[in-house]
Amino acid sequence: MSGEFSGFAELNESNRIKIAIFGAGLIGGSLALCFKGKPGVEVVGHSVNASSTGKYVARGVVDWATTSIAEAAKDADFMFLCVPVGRLEEYVEELSKLPLKPGCIITDVGSTKASVVRHAAKLSLQGAVFIGGHPMAGSERSGVEAASLHLLENAFYVLTPTEGTPDECVLKLEQLLKWTRAHIVKTDAIQHDDIVGAISHLPHMIAVALVNQIAGYNETNELYRRLAAGGFRDITRIASSDPLIWRDILLNNREVMIKLVRDWQGEMDRFVALIEQGDGDGVAEQFRRAGQFRSQLPERRKGMITSVYECYVDVPDHPGIIGKIATELGQAKINLSNLRIIESREDVPGVLRLSFQQSDDLDNATALLKSMGYDVHM
Repeated sequence: MSGEFSGFAELNESNRIKIAIFGAGLIGGSLALCFKGKPGVEVVGHSVNASSTGKYVARGVVDWATTSIAEAAKDADFMFLCVPVGRLEEYVEELSKLPLKPGCIITDVGSTKASVVRHAAKLSLQGAVFIGGHPMAGSERSGVEAASLHLLENAFYVLTPTEGTPDECVLKLEQLLKWTRAHIVKTDAIQHDDIVGAISHLPHMIAVALVNQIAGYNETNELYRRLAAGGFRDITRIASSDPLIWRDILLNNREVMIKLVRDWQGEMDRFVALIEQGDGDGVAEQFRRAGQFRSQLPERRKGMITSVYECYVDVPDHPGIIGKIATELGQAKINLSNLRIIESREDVPGVLRLSFQQSDDLDNATALLKSMGYDVHM
């Protein structure tokens, strides 16, 4: 990335950039890794917990860390608020009380934008500028331990400047974010919340409601839980998301979510009517329309809901076979994130489910295992 622009001379005449990351967990830590070590760039991490700041430094995601908001913010050129959605406005308010560097750019990574952008507009930031941001990438893991230099690569990174945001400030932030290798998209905060509510927040609600519905049935018949494997577990995996994070997201985006849920209920009512009427053609048309639209969605593009890169391998029940496969993948430098035996009985091949974080790892693993004579299924 060094060839795209040199030393941020166009960003800062002193050729020295200080970036403060408030909450260097999965997203904040990944951002920090993208910036750390670049010429003339200093990255400081902040957490209210001393144990967390210690981990930031020990894992090498920041140059130094502090529990003091004022110390982290002092002379910062860029500040990234990577705290839970429910605390974003609180942090913006705290920063507004500090003597910030003129021209400093404050941004966030929350998955809702309208409320924090609206709140920042009410405050006097003493020459600093707030620009809402949302990197649309994630992981099923959390915390600084899950931070990755490549997490945001090829993901969409949404910025939500307002009409009053200086163009040069938006440009500076875009230039900085080139180091993430993300694709920058600009829109207004309200439109962002409408769209992300529909493609991410609503599916999470539906998954939770569906799992809770089946859990209710299971209270009188445990066969529901025993048979709810395979596809059901896969399509509802997002129901296992962090409860407190999603509490804050849904309440923060409440007006959008109420409308979306009512629209969803309308879709379900239409399905019910078709089934009640025995309208097979109408039911088939619903699936046809959905399939047509889904086929137009980008494949293997990072988004709000973490993609799963998995394959299934038929393996004989031989001692050491699982260790052999894991060793072969390791020697080929293929990063295996999870391994699970689904079935292994006498006279029946075991089924090994291999999970990867990157699509390239899945492709390479599939090719390698097939070359070794294994039956591999996607």
